[in-house]
Amino acid sequence: MKGLADIILLGDERLYQTCESLSFQDDALIQEMVTDLHRALFQFREIYQAGRAIAAPQLGYMKRLIYMNIDGKATVFINPELVFLSDKMFELWDDCMSLPNLLVRVKRHQTIHIRYQDQDWNFHTDILEGDLSELLQHEYDHLNGVLCTMRAIDEKSFRWKPTANPPK
Repeated sequence: MKGLADIILLGDERLYQTCESLSFQDDALIQEMVTDLHRALFQFREIYQAGRAIAAPQLGYMKRLIYMNIDGKATVFINPELVFLSDKMFELWDDCMSLPNLLVRVKRHQTIHIRYQDQDWNFHTDILEGDLSELLQHEYDHLNGVLCTMRAIDEKSFRWKPTANPPK
């Protein structure tokens, strides 16, 4: 059973590795990962009041799976592929559970098409725009060993998150 305490933090070499695809034989592992990713995401939310999705490698599962939960609706992306990236880009301050108090200024594609399988192995292609596009690009990067720190616009694109109760 994994949770918040098991989230791998910046500097751990596993965050820079490319993940392996999943297959039908991995059904039990997929259920274990989804349970653990859900637990870690909700524990993270309790402490940081943030978090919409998490990638399997952030808990040490070096597999191509993303778990997203927005407004109580969970989506599991198995073996996702970005099949379209718009030319139009936008800038934002990105955050990450693996570097929980750091923001990184990055550029992301405004629109993406993502192809994936669900837990019943059905294929889907979703078109995502804006913040959901950014979110899935961020999580997809984790599957390829890419962190938002590696996508920083420049050397001044880092800042600490403001805290509700700053130290005195």
